[in-house]
Amino acid sequence: MRSAVLVLALGVAATAAIPAIAAVATVARSAARAEVSSGAAEGSANPYGSADFDRVEKVDAHIHVHGRADRLIARAAADRFRLLTINVDYPDFPPIPAQLEAAASLHRRYPERVAFAGTFSAAHFSSPHWTAMALRQIDDAIAQGAVGIKVWKNFGMVVQDPLGTYVMLDDRRLDPLFERIERAGIVLLAHQAEPLNCWLPLEQMTVRGDRDYFREHPQYYMYRHPEMPSHDAILAARDRMLEAHPNLRFDGVHLASLEWDVDKVAAFLDKFPSARVDVAARLVHLEYQAAKNRELVRRFLIRYQDRILYGSDDAYGPDDSDDAALAAVHDGWVEDWRFLASAEPMHSPDFDAPFQGLQLPRAVIDKIYRRNAEALFRGAWTPAAR
Repeated sequence: MRSAVLVLALGVAATAAIPAIAAVATVARSAARAEVSSGAAEGSANPYGSADFDRVEKVDAHIHVHGRADRLIARAAADRFRLLTINVDYPDFPPIPAQLEAAASLHRRYPERVAFAGTFSAAHFSSPHWTAMALRQIDDAIAQGAVGIKVWKNFGMVVQDPLGTYVMLDDRRLDPLFERIERAGIVLLAHQAEPLNCWLPLEQMTVRGDRDYFREHPQYYMYRHPEMPSHDAILAARDRMLEAHPNLRFDGVHLASLEWDVDKVAAFLDKFPSARVDVAARLVHLEYQAAKNRELVRRFLIRYQDRILYGSDDAYGPDDSDDAALAAVHDGWVEDWRFLASAEPMHSPDFDAPFQGLQLPRAVIDKIYRRNAEALFRGAWTPAAR
């Protein structure tokens, strides 16, 4: 997380069809290039800049807000942000009932500014009563206005069955939960696995933030736990779950844990056309790639402009009186905007190489920062903030 405030045998008949398939593929590639060119041109004559930050309506679709947070909401309003605060089955956060109470309270008090996603506990997963308990938690969150449910990385990295086998996201015991979420028409937000850095030695990690996090959270540092599932195995289980639930509205948070290579994220989005991803706590990985190949990152964001949501992954509260914490959220929002909206030269404390802001077209910025969240989380903020 960016803030520590709170703390992926041809037969004869098929062979005869190869030229036609190749022709279709050529057309598809040409269409994709045309789309990228069109998207790059749209709004490029008058792009946003740093000075537009507090003039443009935005959504932070991945933040964790605890406590009353009245000052944070005032700061968000001044910065023209609406928020989606997300509950997580995370031991460093308050208990799930307290998270739900705080999120539902914020939504009731600031319906035009705050929406929320609930979650469920993985505790006692092997109990015969676990499914019923988890469904009650989901139903309770929905009843209080949740527009999504979060499933966390403990599936794949922590939860085990009585035989010591790690429980993956395609475990059939989770199917009733996903079916309930689908029937409710809300979004499953999934954080599976971790950055690929998690499976590397500290000295080989690409960004300082990952080195710091995994040094401080060795229980999640998979390089030290070779007996645990691999990055590929966890994401393959996630993908099998999506194949089994094709109508599930899905947000693969943290760039679907494919953050190190925009081509990998693109392949995921191509494989699952209804899926979305957010950039929460992974924008630094796009900056790292932009330092090497700015146009590659820029083309990716333009090509998938309808599928990407902005999120910070900031954790705020429950102390709402800390000026430094409030400033850290604001400053992070500003820096992220500079990278996406401006063409300014930039540096990151996470790596040495300089890079340049992407200056995405206005239409792309508006989608990533607002329209995509509004479309995915339908009716989340009512009445809509103006």
